[in-house]
Amino acid sequence: MSGNEFRFFLSCDINLPVTFRIEKLEGKLLTPKLSDSDNVDSTAEEKKPELYVESTLYIDGAPFGLSMRTRLESRGPSFCWNELITLSTKYRDLTANSQLAFTVWDVSCGKGEGLIGGATIHLFNMKKQLKTGKHKLRLWPGKEADGSINTTTPGKVPKEERGELERLEKLVNKYERGQIQRVDWLDRLAFKAMEKIKESENSQNGSSHLYLVIDFCSFEHRVVFQESGANFLLPSPIASTNELVTVYDPEVGKINPSEHKQLKLARSLNRGIIDRDLKPSSTERKSIQRILKYPPTINLSGDERQLLWKFRFSLMSEKRALTKFLRCVEWSDVQEAKQALELMHKWESIDLCDALELLSPVFESEEVRAYAVSVLERADDEELQCYLLQLVQALRFERSDKSRLSHFLVQRSLRNVELASFLRWFVAVELHDPAYAKRFYCTYEILEESMLKLGAGASGDEDGFKLWQSLVRQTELTAQLCSIMRDVRNVRGGTQKKIEKLRHLLSGLLSELTYFDEPIRSPLAPDLLITGIIPSESSIFKSALHPLRLAFRTANGGCCKIIFKKGDDLRQDQLVVQMVSLMDRLLKLENLDLHLTPYRVLATGHDEGMLEFIPSKPLAQIISEHRSIVSYLQKFHPDENGPFGITSTCLETFIKSCAGYSVITYILGIGDRHLDNLLLRDDGRLFHVDFGFILGRDPKPFPPPMKLCKEMVEAMGGAESQYYTRFKSYCCEAYNILRKSSNLILNLFHLMAGSNIPDIASDPEKGILKLQEKFRLDLDDEECIHFFQDLINESVSALFPQMVETIHRWAQYWR
Repeated sequence: MSGNEFRFFLSCDINLPVTFRIEKLEGKLLTPKLSDSDNVDSTAEEKKPELYVESTLYIDGAPFGLSMRTRLESRGPSFCWNELITLSTKYRDLTANSQLAFTVWDVSCGKGEGLIGGATIHLFNMKKQLKTGKHKLRLWPGKEADGSINTTTPGKVPKEERGELERLEKLVNKYERGQIQRVDWLDRLAFKAMEKIKESENSQNGSSHLYLVIDFCSFEHRVVFQESGANFLLPSPIASTNELVTVYDPEVGKINPSEHKQLKLARSLNRGIIDRDLKPSSTERKSIQRILKYPPTINLSGDERQLLWKFRFSLMSEKRALTKFLRCVEWSDVQEAKQALELMHKWESIDLCDALELLSPVFESEEVRAYAVSVLERADDEELQCYLLQLVQALRFERSDKSRLSHFLVQRSLRNVELASFLRWFVAVELHDPAYAKRFYCTYEILEESMLKLGAGASGDEDGFKLWQSLVRQTELTAQLCSIMRDVRNVRGGTQKKIEKLRHLLSGLLSELTYFDEPIRSPLAPDLLITGIIPSESSIFKSALHPLRLAFRTANGGCCKIIFKKGDDLRQDQLVVQMVSLMDRLLKLENLDLHLTPYRVLATGHDEGMLEFIPSKPLAQIISEHRSIVSYLQKFHPDENGPFGITSTCLETFIKSCAGYSVITYILGIGDRHLDNLLLRDDGRLFHVDFGFILGRDPKPFPPPMKLCKEMVEAMGGAESQYYTRFKSYCCEAYNILRKSSNLILNLFHLMAGSNIPDIASDPEKGILKLQEKFRLDLDDEECIHFFQDLINESVSALFPQMVETIHRWAQYWR
């Protein structure tokens, strides 16, 4: 786009809900002084403020729709919600005087809600353009946000009070939106200088102001306000100078009739008889092979579509070509669509990976989607379970509520209790989505009705009614656990008092949870029957959300431990762990076992869920107690003759698991890595937890390309040791194996495009493109080995002090 060209969207044409992200609170929050009547023995944990943000949309000075609240946040001093808020109001419903009012409340005092302050921001600027990117709103202390037209709580800092810092922040906002050209080396120097200016200004004025950081979503082009019903923009008054005038052309972006006619003639179905005998030339064959290697994210050009259509008959024996061919079809042309469907059924049978692509939102034809389901019927239950989460999300893209895909998932679930349990949970969680609640509820009803019709012995030794009831009891169990968490959180005192309350509840008022009337299928592992909770072995983690660690008795006399969380969205963690499990499977199919730990995660609601408890310790605790990873492993696997005093098997396990997670976290763009969310098991297996930031997002500045900490390298003997060389070899081997399945992984993420998972919902297309970039599909296997080794070397160099500037910044990441 040239500098003089101005492309835009009209607000009245955007049929999407208003979406923004409430990021964090900046500035010093003054904690209220304790009165004499307050309990002197209260712990520091109780005195921490618990804040939430209430946001209300005002249209022309009047509140519009319901207010939305964030979760409670108590981790100060920089309170970080980073929560995506989606309003029921669409952009097309907004007026030029639309405002968002934000009020921050503190509920920690226990005497009603304490008002921290409020601020208001207009959604459109003076030029009637929709605001995008990050905005820093100054809170008015002790005042609730006022959404009237002449608001008394404007979040914008007055001109007379703006300093160099505000000017720079405005430029950073433009930089992040891509309006300022990026120059890597210069940007690093600029950001470093800005940090110094920020520190200097804060120390000089000692500002006590509080600021709320809001991030509005961005569109491909700017959004200009336009009332619904109007089909033109009033032209700007023509000045006497030679400046350009922007004029709205309603035909921009529409199909050129002459080009369309030419294309129709070129693809005339009358040429079908001739096309059957056409064979591509050497040059055309090379072009076709290049197109077939395209990842599923790339849209074909007009010439490429024409080329595939021309040689469609000669491509029928090439199974990879079917998805590309179906992208070429002009589905609005009845005759062309009919011929395409006839060819589809005669085509060489495609792989499951390509069937997943046909279920993406790109393909709307019911016949094409039904064909994809017929291919999925070939998958065994284990493989189907690997993709079940995405197949449930694909229901959003179906043309009807009772689709072929919906019936297929239900019918397969009737034959496998694990599939039935997970399908029920995946569908139940989506009932919170107002846009698709009816569709998911329809699938839920089909599953219930089908299962109740099952006769005795149809699924093991249980009839359909008992089987369904065993699944319903899982929901009853999670509801009781939510109730317990509320009671435990209300206990005043430290973690130990909360643990005592938990055990008291399980032994007393809720003793039915100690021994269930009937065994319940574990939601995390439905083939496992649990019979009750062991109070003495159950505990609570010392954390803001106070997650429960529960020990369940099993029907076979064993014990399984799970973590139950309330107040945290586990759907993103569930997706990442599913991808870790899938990648582990792909690596093992190539005889490469990297000793990964794909622990089970299940979101049972939009803010609750369960995780499998794996006995392990965070690296931060290990370093604190044992000074090094090697000393810790020597305690469990000593060997005087082994490397570093530990057994070779244990060291090999550690090296392989480090390699596996280094590659996976790089590909998925996992952010916010620190020594508290890297865990180590007694047998040497390292694994990652807590995936709040994915696809390149990271709350810390200048993250290194690979998440490899100094302690991990030192445990391998340093960057010059043979064990570190072996680590690099495993990394490169794993990377090339996973690159072979790049289409499968990209297709699975494409099916998640409509989900409400935070880091995908914010910008699905951008996230998938970031994922595609990580596979470096432009390189062959040998080039990729050199590329990945360089990547590792850069990241490891960042951990040592002799390197400067960027390297130094990467080193700060782990501090």
